[in-house]
Amino acid sequence: MAPRRPAELYRAPFPLYTVRLHPRRPLAITAGGGGAAKTGIRNGVHFLQLEQIGGQLSASLLHCHDTETRATMTMALAGDVIAAGQDNSCHILRFSLQEPEAPGAAGKDGSGDKGPRRRRGGSGGGGAPGAQGRAREVRVESLQRVRTDFSPDALQKAVRFSADGALLATGGADGFLRLWEFPSMKKTLEFRAHDGEIEDIALGPDNKQVVTAGRDFQCCVWQQDQLVTGLRWHENLPGIPDKAYRYQACRFGAVEGSAGALRLYTVQVPHKRERRPPPCYLTKWDGKSFLPLLTRPCGSEVVSCLSISDSGTFLGLGTVTGSVAIHIAFSLQRLYYVKEAHGIVVTDVAFVPESRPGRELLGGHEAALLSVAVDSRCKLHLLPTRRSLPVWLLLLLCAGLIVATILLLQLAFPGFL
Repeated sequence: MAPRRPAELYRAPFPLYTVRLHPRRPLAITAGGGGAAKTGIRNGVHFLQLEQIGGQLSASLLHCHDTETRATMTMALAGDVIAAGQDNSCHILRFSLQEPEAPGAAGKDGSGDKGPRRRRGGSGGGGAPGAQGRAREVRVESLQRVRTDFSPDALQKAVRFSADGALLATGGADGFLRLWEFPSMKKTLEFRAHDGEIEDIALGPDNKQVVTAGRDFQCCVWQQDQLVTGLRWHENLPGIPDKAYRYQACRFGAVEGSAGALRLYTVQVPHKRERRPPPCYLTKWDGKSFLPLLTRPCGSEVVSCLSISDSGTFLGLGTVTGSVAIHIAFSLQRLYYVKEAHGIVVTDVAFVPESRPGRELLGGHEAALLSVAVDSRCKLHLLPTRRSLPVWLLLLLCAGLIVATILLLQLAFPGFL
C-alpha cells in the first residue's frame, strides 16, 4: 500500500532552502528567501515550535528573523547557534527561547526582528498561539559574519559543525575547503579541495578527517590539507564510465547496535541529463578504511539532498522533481516513497531527532522526516513502526516446524524413526 500524501506542516512566505531540528528541544528552524532581487519576496529564518495536538504533529511559528537582502541557502546547527550560509558569507547567529512577556510588554523585542505569529497544524488547522501558555519568545543575536567564498559567482554551498561544536567547515563555488575554530571563527585551514564547486562536506567524529564531494567527479577524504584517499564507488561496476556520474552528497552515520562504529554514505547522480535518465546510486562505505560496502540504485529521479537519522537506521532523500524517499541504511532498500510530494525541487530534508523530546513528537511512529522545497512548503513524512517478531518466538516456530515435519514423516513412513 502506498503511503498517504504527506501533511503540510508549514507554509512560508518565501522559497525554503534548508531545515534543521534542535536535538534537545521540540523546535524546527527553516530558512530561505528571494535573495537580493527586488521582487518583494522577503528573506528570513523561521523558528517553529513542534508539538503533538490531537494525535498529530503540528508546527507553530514562534519567530521570524529578518535577514534583509540575504537568503539563507545552507545552515548548520550546534546547540543554540546557527551557521547560516548567505551569499558568499557565513553568518553566525545565537538564539534563545524565553517565556512570554507580561501583558503590556508586547512589541518590545530586543532583537529588532519582525514577523507575524501564527500556527499551522499538520492538517492545515491549529489553535491560537500561546495555547495553554506553551508559546515562548525567541530572541536572535547576530554574533559575526565571515566571508567563506571568493569566486566570481560567490556562494557558500555547504556548512557543517563538528560533533563537539568546536569546528566549523565551509565550502563553496570556489572549490576551497575552509575550517574555522568555533566560537572565535579563527580560520585554521584553507586549501583548494576541488576543481569546481564543493557540493557537500562530512566531518568525522574525531575532527581528524573531512570528506568533501565536488562537481569535479571527486569525493575526497582529507586529513588537514593532505589527501588520504579518493573514493571510487563504481570500481566494482565496470559498465559505468569514470565521468558518467558525480557525487551529490556525503554524510557520516552511526551503525545501529554497534557503539563506536561508523559508516559513510554518498549519493551519485548522472552528470548529464538524458531522454531516458539512468538511475542514481546510494553507496555505503566503511567509516575507517573507506572501502565500498554496498551500492544500490535509488531511482531515476535526480537526488538533491540527503539526511541520516540519529541512530543510523534510515536515510532520507529528496529529489529535483519533488519526490521524497526513506531508505534502510543497512540494506539501502527503499522503505517509503512519495512521488512529487512537493511541486518543485526538494532543497533539504531532516529527521526528527531521536532524543527524548523527539520521541515524544513521533507519536508512536518509528521515524519522521521533514522536507522543504522551493514551493515554500515544509512537509511531514511519517514512517509507521514496523512489526517484527521476537527472536525467541522465531526460534520456537522453527522448532515447531521441525517437530511437525518429523511427525508427518513418521506417519507417512512408519519405519522412519
